Amino acid sequence: MIANKTVVYTSGTFDMLHYNHLKMIEYARALGDILIVGVNTDELVASYKSQPIIPFEERIALMKALKYPDIVIPQHSLDHRDKVKKLNFDVFVVGDDWTGKFDYLKEQGVSVVYFPYGKGISSSGLRKRIYADYEKMKAKADSHFSSDTDLSI
Repeated sequence: MIANKTVVYTSGTFDMLHYNHLKMIEYARALGDILIVGVNTDELVASYKSQPIIPFEERIALMKALKYPDIVIPQHSLDHRDKVKKLNFDVFVVGDDWTGKFDYLKEQGVSVVYFPYGKGISSSGLRKRIYADYEKMKAKADSHFSSDTDLSI
């Protein structure tokens, strides 16, 4: 708490910004007076999953353009113990795909909320869909020409 205001922190990769990201950020905003959003750096993301499609500089710019966050910062680590001390946040919000992984923050007096994404869109799902659609389009384009057709100009 800062000046009797509840501080909420949420974070994520926010790759290929989509509706579920917006729902979680809007929900986090409603839980307090000050909303801080951490955006995972490319280096951090690469340490636990595949490299983001959208570069860090663009993902953080997108977060800064939203109306919900008061502050947007780079996130270099998934360990939030130091951030609790430095940022004085009271509530931590993260997607329910991380359920249980941040319960250690409760020992520091932080309320941890695992936001239920539910069914629907995800960056991983979008990535798979884009790749599958690309493969279909490529196969269709390749089938227009016989294998003996010379396409060089």
